[in-house]
Amino acid sequence: MDKGMDFKHKEVINIKNGKRMGYVQDVCADLETGMITSIIVPGGNKLMSFFNQNNDIIIPCGNITKVH
Repeated sequence: MDKGMDFKHKEVINIKNGKRMGYVQDVCADLETGMITSIIVPGGNKLMSFFNQNNDIIIPCGNITKVH
């Protein structure tokens, strides 16, 4: 898997429905191995984010099929 900074600003697209989910905001990593475990995309509903600050979408690396 790529380095964390390589994921920043990559667009995330759901391959099942073609929907654009947004851009990678952050990554999570296993501190012991240094391996990236998931990526974080900001939640889509801006109105709801006013009330709920934690609406980010966490995508495990096992669900990522392609990085381009």
